[in-house]
Amino acid sequence: MAKAVVIGSGIGGIAAAIRLAVKGYAVTVLEANASFGGKMTQFTLPGGYRFDAGPSLFTLPQLVDDLFTLAGRNPQDYFRYQRLPIVTQYFWPDGTRLTAHASADDFAREVETKLGIPQDQLHRHLRKVARLYHATANTFLHKSLHKLDTYLSPDVLKTLPALPGLGLTTTMHAANARAFSDPRLVQLLDRYATYNGSDPYQAPGTLNLIPHLEFNIGAFYPKGGIYAIAQSLVKLGEELGVEFRFQEPVQEILTQGNQATGVRTGLGTYPADVVVSNMDVVPTYRKLLPNQPAPERTLQQPRSSSALIYYWGISRTFPELDLHNIFFSQNYQREFEHIFQKGTVAEDPTVYVNITSKYTPEDAPTGHENWFVMVNVPHNAGQNWEELIQKTRQSVLSKVSQSLDVDITSLITTEKVWDPRGIEADTSSFAGALYGSSSNNRMAAFLRHPNFTSKLKGLYFVGGSVHPGGGIPLCLLSAKIASDLAPVVTSNMQA
Repeated sequence: MAKAVVIGSGIGGIAAAIRLAVKGYAVTVLEANASFGGKMTQFTLPGGYRFDAGPSLFTLPQLVDDLFTLAGRNPQDYFRYQRLPIVTQYFWPDGTRLTAHASADDFAREVETKLGIPQDQLHRHLRKVARLYHATANTFLHKSLHKLDTYLSPDVLKTLPALPGLGLTTTMHAANARAFSDPRLVQLLDRYATYNGSDPYQAPGTLNLIPHLEFNIGAFYPKGGIYAIAQSLVKLGEELGVEFRFQEPVQEILTQGNQATGVRTGLGTYPADVVVSNMDVVPTYRKLLPNQPAPERTLQQPRSSSALIYYWGISRTFPELDLHNIFFSQNYQREFEHIFQKGTVAEDPTVYVNITSKYTPEDAPTGHENWFVMVNVPHNAGQNWEELIQKTRQSVLSKVSQSLDVDITSLITTEKVWDPRGIEADTSSFAGALYGSSSNNRMAAFLRHPNFTSKLKGLYFVGGSVHPGGGIPLCLLSAKIASDLAPVVTSNMQA
């Protein structure tokens, strides 16, 4: 039986393992940590607070459902989710509060009431991004950008007419500022650059397709939290015969000539016809393929942003908050200059607060809430993180306390912090960058590492550091692209 080894059990690795098992491979997943999930793990803090450690937003849930359907299972037997009626609650320093309703009509009315933007103007914008997304997604997200077949596909005929509207020659911010006069709505739309760790003042206008996922398709919440995604898929993988081995880090990818032949760990070797790395592409080359020529131009692309996360148990509830909440900075451009040009954190950062106890009450004691509080920060380049953690903590507390007119400091019952150093150590994300390289230039999508290498047959790459990018949906798509590229199982393959 043909064998496949997957390095790492992040969401991309789990999905790749399932797809390869369905394809007929005997699959082993080797994970350095004690459990699966990569950044998609969970933990509890004293007092009865549960947290999803990393990803907190769930879009395109059909990409998860597809894995169960592919395996001949009913997705609802494993995994359930609901569409959020409110996507995000927004707070600005001038006191403006805006509810981003899931309903496009309700959202447009809210924008007109709070920001003075005519409803028709917003509707036209959302229809435009929907049209562009549907014209381009199959080409740029669902297929390899590094294979000739992609450009010979009939999908390209839909993509070509859409290219002029993609904003390839302008920035996200410039495109949004042309579309809307109110700086608050521009800031709201600019923030979607952070969904792949980029700067809206540098990133191409192409990234303005990202809001389509929330405003036209919807944001969702899995029953039991984000961790339930990984949990349900691991269960499916095990049913398909996938073997998950934990606390067994891979030390080397074995090669013979121009062929990957397996991997070596501290416990032995695993011969394989196919090797899939879900590890960040930089340590994959630097640590696991030290004797192979590395694609230096790709590996040296500027890193994406990282995150500084405070996990707080809060001793009261806030009806004005929802699952997703954003407290904006006064000067957004200065905030991104600090992250990407100065390598530090601005004095007035934008703050994201995720509260899963709004939908899963058992995630916090009765009358309490579990706050996942995140600030976008630069990747780790040797900064004084202990100082930045304390300084940023005070900035966050001041901003949120002022917006809610409550002293948040006195409500914190327990705390944990995850900074870029910890993210790198715990997930092998190079320099703690959440999304591999940033998308701060118009060619970034093409400079991202492909899902294969022409240098070594049988070696494939999945996860947020390779095409098509970071975040749950794109990691799932990376697994689809990589597994589709893997050879069809035949009887003469390695037994």
